[in-house]
Amino acid sequence: MDVKGTFAALPWWVKWVAIPLIALFVFGGLIANVVGFILSLVFKLLLFAALVGGLVYVVRKFTSSSGT
Repeated sequence: MDVKGTFAALPWWVKWVAIPLIALFVFGGLIANVVGFILSLVFKLLLFAALVGGLVYVVRKFTSSSGT
């Protein structure tokens, strides 16, 4: 029996509830680490963009006021 046949013979709750729960239990730490890493990276990128934008704003404000 192939994999499709094996899964076709299982009840719906095994395919849609039990197997995803087992996958979350086994890979839950890995999934949490990956999601945490991605969120941390996005936060750092946004912080970097805000700091660079603030720096550009401050430099332009001071150079335009001192040059005029």
